[in-house]
Amino acid sequence: MKNLNGHRVLLCNDDGIEADGIKLLERLVKPHCDETWVVAPAEEQSGASHSISMHNPIRHRQLDAHRHAIKGTPTDCALMGIYELMPEPPSLLLSGINWGANLAEDLTYSGTASAAMEGALLGVPSVAMSLVHAFEEVHWETAERFAPEVIDGILDAGIAPGTFVNVNFPPVAPDKVKGIRVCRLGQRPPGSFKPTKRTDARRKDYWWIKIMRVDHDVTRGTDLDAIENNEISVTPIQLDMTADRSLKALEASFA
Repeated sequence: MKNLNGHRVLLCNDDGIEADGIKLLERLVKPHCDETWVVAPAEEQSGASHSISMHNPIRHRQLDAHRHAIKGTPTDCALMGIYELMPEPPSLLLSGINWGANLAEDLTYSGTASAAMEGALLGVPSVAMSLVHAFEEVHWETAERFAPEVIDGILDAGIAPGTFVNVNFPPVAPDKVKGIRVCRLGQRPPGSFKPTKRTDARRKDYWWIKIMRVDHDVTRGTDLDAIENNEISVTPIQLDMTADRSLKALEASFA
């Protein structure tokens, strides 16, 4: 990774500090930059989105000089790394590599994406990376093969202020990857997550949130389309969530 020379890199995730993805990312990044810091949840935080710990204290455990386990959310980890643990703020934040897709509306639930979002909010160039997989087959070697090229390409282009970049690797072996595609976020139809009712031994009801496989048409030019075509998706995400198309109608309504 030629473009990491001189960088202070902060690594975060939502799968936890012992997850395979963040260990792989550390191995890839560490030889090429000035400093590598790992600040990640002590326990899995998948689906934590952009939540922060407002009602519980954040606990910290130092594993070695540059590796820190945080009792908190992925966003807590980004905040702790940037403000408390690194002597100087990072020049780059990399979040992941997530075990599982973060495509389309997944980003609204994703702790992986939210750690990168927090970095972007604080002025740190940030990238979120995820590996799409079938449960029985996880191709970490694909992320290992292509992550350096993707990171270099993103840094060559530059990450605009107020944005971060979201990357997904397809669920295939490296020789099956058809390329890298810069694309928009896709959108699935509603119904990807639904409460599923169960009854415990005391006849009390409880619910799990079930991930539903919703049939959908894949719109060309989106991250869903890229992954369907065994391509790596690279999507710039902006933090300004203003719906510009609705501004004039609302202005007219309140004029």
